[in-house]
Amino acid sequence: MLSALIWLPLIGALIIAVIPPAENSQTPRNIALVSSFCVFGWGLWIAINYDVAIAGLQFAEHIPWVEWLGLNYDIAIDGLSLPLMVLNGLLTLVAIWISSKEIHRPRFYFALFLLLQASVNGAFLAQDVLLFFLFYEIEIIPLYFLIAIWGGKRRGYAAIKFLLYTAVSGILLLASFLGLTFLSGANTFAYTALQNTSLPMASQLLLLAGIVVGFGIKIPFLPFHTWLPDAHVEASTPVSVILAGVLLKLGTYGLLRFGLGLFPEAWSVVAPWLAIWAAISALYGASCAIAQTDMKKVVAYSSIAHMAFILLAAAAATPISLAAAEIQMISHGLISGLLFLLVGIVYKKTGSRDVNYLRGLLNPERGLPITGALMILGVMASAGLPGMAGFVAEFLIFRGSFIAYPIPTLLCLVGTGLTAVYFLLMINKVFFGRLTPELAAMDPVNWGDQFPAVVLVILLFIFGLQPQWMIRWSEADTAALITPTAQVELSLNSLQ
Repeated sequence: MLSALIWLPLIGALIIAVIPPAENSQTPRNIALVSSFCVFGWGLWIAINYDVAIAGLQFAEHIPWVEWLGLNYDIAIDGLSLPLMVLNGLLTLVAIWISSKEIHRPRFYFALFLLLQASVNGAFLAQDVLLFFLFYEIEIIPLYFLIAIWGGKRRGYAAIKFLLYTAVSGILLLASFLGLTFLSGANTFAYTALQNTSLPMASQLLLLAGIVVGFGIKIPFLPFHTWLPDAHVEASTPVSVILAGVLLKLGTYGLLRFGLGLFPEAWSVVAPWLAIWAAISALYGASCAIAQTDMKKVVAYSSIAHMAFILLAAAAATPISLAAAEIQMISHGLISGLLFLLVGIVYKKTGSRDVNYLRGLLNPERGLPITGALMILGVMASAGLPGMAGFVAEFLIFRGSFIAYPIPTLLCLVGTGLTAVYFLLMINKVFFGRLTPELAAMDPVNWGDQFPAVVLVILLFIFGLQPQWMIRWSEADTAALITPTAQVELSLNSLQ
């Protein structure tokens, strides 16, 4: 049942690869759309049949693989991975939908997107740490080519930078996984087997450091963030949607699953420092966003700030904050995907993303009024407007984290307040004012380009008005991440 989420896109990619090339053929795009739609639909079916009352793995599959190495094909799903898997299906479908019909080398392009979807699903479903690492590394390959071939003028530099940073991330994770298996004496890489090991605190802290830094590069946090703005600026719009909406969540998911989940005692020791790190990253990302003149860079630095809130929630490790961390992953995925999609429309119609050049795009006759209205809703959601998903996620994060780390939480509150500053500056410059004559001859935006944005905005309102529809999937499993011992230690740390 779960294997279909991995193998359906791989089969679609294989079909695209073997079909004969044709001039201006839409066949690769159509195959990719059908494949991604089936994966998304199948993911929804699994979500409908998922028992939210049970904390733990469901729909588990086990196939012996390289037994002498201790590597098995173990996949399953729980409340931590299920929402992210559905999000991956939705945003992959959106990214393929908005991809240009005239894109060069379409077979390679759409096959890479399906390979990316399969590898990310595999990482979310893997219950073997070495299997997770394999999918985590496979994901690098298609994303590298998607940036390096279909990116902007400095695409080669951005792709290499992304590759190097992610390679270091993978090395740290592999070293930590191998170290944990070796020191524990386990003969398997199964997550459940490694979860019950007992190691000296010094060993736990060393292994946890590798995991935190490895995933910190992926998310990314300060000072490992420099690859992200370059990658976003040079990547095409569909790639930016997937990169911000889904791929960064591999890092936050990994922190919860393999950081807090495998090392709860060591996590309670480093949690105060993680909370401080979160506050610094949030303020830094927000401050950098204010200084940007490229719309893509504004959204990219905004992602750095908002992903830091998840680190704060994970550091606090209270039932409320951990449930909120999962909601923030989904909320940020929808919001960032929406914003990058709309920035892509602006760039497609005007040829610029410079906030000092663009003016008056909200003009109802010759501008981009619907795009502007959707953008305003998107930045409101990011700024935490009540009634939208962003408010629910951030309010619960701050509510659950304040009791453990009040000062870092207050600093992160300042960071979320700055969201309104940099986004209002961008909206005011780009969409209000008098439309310049150079922009007055824009072609209207067709329905197909804006339809995915409308869907994402509707989802932000639905989850904002009915937050329980997000919380119910992960509440039991996020609470189960905290052991009673870790809860006591975290409480003592907060009192100190």
